[in-house]
Amino acid sequence: MFTGIIEEIGRIRSISTSGDGASIVIEAKHVLQDVKLGDSIATNGVCLTVNQFQKGFFRVDVMAETMRRSNLKNLHVGSKVNLERALAVGDRLGGHIVSGHIDDVGVIQNYEKEDNAIWITIKPPPTLMKYIIHKGSITIDGVSLTVAILEEDYFKVSIIPHTKDETTLVGKGVGELVNLECDVVGKYIERLMNFKSTSKHEKKDLTMDFLAKHGFGI
Repeated sequence: MFTGIIEEIGRIRSISTSGDGASIVIEAKHVLQDVKLGDSIATNGVCLTVNQFQKGFFRVDVMAETMRRSNLKNLHVGSKVNLERALAVGDRLGGHIVSGHIDDVGVIQNYEKEDNAIWITIKPPPTLMKYIIHKGSITIDGVSLTVAILEEDYFKVSIIPHTKDETTLVGKGVGELVNLECDVVGKYIERLMNFKSTSKHEKKDLTMDFLAKHGFGI
């Protein structure tokens, strides 16, 4: 689990592809202070496992499905990425609960400056719009942000100076892809509401008709 509070901006040192998957070496410093083999480091919001590290860099393997679902497929040597270590028990939860499992990618449509803040307009795939709510949390390239404006097919977030300086978001161009992870709560609710059990031993839903049939009617 992560919080969406970026600890460091890393830099891609090398990318080796194998079929649709890849092995990526990332230059970093802060997130390597207490790193161990097998640790999780969110890279642009994608939970990746450290399989090798030395002073100044670490290596991760990225499976084909992750490449397809995220903007990692567009990385190249020199690309900057947002990095965050997994949440440690007892730490402050400064953002929101982030799994590091990307739902899909969105497209940056516009930047607009307002006083000391920068508005970013993002268009997600239509399938994600139902999980995005006004004033709700969303993770963009690993950054925990609040949906400030929500329209039918796009949303806007407002970036404060600290977020601008400590992440890669404002450095991206219009038309570039960003990784999106919607708040996990909505996805669990949808699954529970739409689940159809095929087990004959599954308990029946508690409904008003069920209660009335068994003598609990009003």
